[in-house]
Amino acid sequence: MKGVQSLTEDRVRVRPHLRALLPLVLLLGTVAGQTKTTITHHRVVEPGSSPQLAQAETAIEKHDYAAAEPILQNIVGVNPDNYQAWFDLGFVFHGLGKMDESVAAYRKSVAANPAIFESNLNLGLTLAQSRNPDAEQFLRAATKLRPTAHVEEGQARAWLSLAHLLEATKPAEALEAYHQAVILRPIDPEPHLSAGLLLEKQGRFEDAAQEYKQALTLDSSSTDAQTGLANAYMHERQFPQAEEMLRKLAASHPNDGAVCNQLGRVLVAEGRKDDAIAELEIALKLAPGDSEAERDLADLYADSGKLDKAMEIYRAILRQIPGDAELHDDVGKVLLKQHKFPEAQQEFMTAVQLKPDFGSAYGDLAVAANENKNYDLAIKAADARAKFLPEIPISYFLRATAYDHLRDKKQAVLNYHQFLSVANGQFPDQEWQARQRLIAIDPKK
Repeated sequence: MKGVQSLTEDRVRVRPHLRALLPLVLLLGTVAGQTKTTITHHRVVEPGSSPQLAQAETAIEKHDYAAAEPILQNIVGVNPDNYQAWFDLGFVFHGLGKMDESVAAYRKSVAANPAIFESNLNLGLTLAQSRNPDAEQFLRAATKLRPTAHVEEGQARAWLSLAHLLEATKPAEALEAYHQAVILRPIDPEPHLSAGLLLEKQGRFEDAAQEYKQALTLDSSSTDAQTGLANAYMHERQFPQAEEMLRKLAASHPNDGAVCNQLGRVLVAEGRKDDAIAELEIALKLAPGDSEAERDLADLYADSGKLDKAMEIYRAILRQIPGDAELHDDVGKVLLKQHKFPEAQQEFMTAVQLKPDFGSAYGDLAVAANENKNYDLAIKAADARAKFLPEIPISYFLRATAYDHLRDKKQAVLNYHQFLSVANGQFPDQEWQARQRLIAIDPKK
């Protein structure tokens, strides 16, 4: 009687196929505008300002904040409406790590003269760092004011700062703010990068891809743009385009295992297992000990018939995390392919003991038990699988043959009929066998 070779058609191997759709970490840190949203200082000494203010600003330019602080404290003590001194003092406090004092000084600068761009911007940024909701008010004010110098760059910086602040709570307004920054600084790729990342978070991958393409037009070597575009392509299942981006990243970052790892996952999605294996082997040489990459590679070895290599990796990982039910199931699957059925059965038993709701592992256990002629266990495992996963045709066939071997004619006939009612020509060998057995054990039918 022909045995059941698989009861796991329903199980999609989630590694590495689904991980091919996970975002690659940006290689250069973040596109969240680190260079655009930091606190900066602009010399604001105007004609007629006191020599003490000039002295303080000279100290600030030398980053000698400890020397500048007492000078500025003296100025505002004498003239509490001196917005220039309060601005400088806010910057000095920030540099000294006195964030509350920095906010207070900037507030007094804005109160003394609310029309100063730099005071509003730095106050908004400082408040944003402490997640103070007042930040939005002052950043919005800055977008409407004229910077002392580098007007368009300064205004674009204000819009970028506002956009970053709004991303979490007002994403539509954040995207509009990035658009305003693009208008002001069309040669700057950063607004496109930040907008692309926000669109990714919203699941708008096609729109994100357009932003990343714009960034690449402005800077063809942008690692962040290439990474973002690769992510967008992967989510859109445009794997050849994702591969192209990842190969560019691999060329510019030859020692980055994460890129090779992700490229391997994309190649898996394209059905190019041998190429994927090569990339994952490189990834593990560059970043040894990456358990996720190891499991990806082991899965590929197993799927490609390189069973000994797969088993070597699975066993090594299993020694580190012996309580991983999926790993035991993976090891059992390799043992099934090697026709080591008793050992496979034990691995599947361990898997379901560790994870009692592991439906597909019960299916694997049913197959192994059936091969071991342990028909009672095969039936129990198939029944347990049905508690967690929908029945599939071959489940009925396995039960039918198991009951047949146990000479339980009634249950065998019932399951053969259930199998034939749902097989629909998908299993010609088993369907022929089922009909022949029904003729033999249920001739009246």
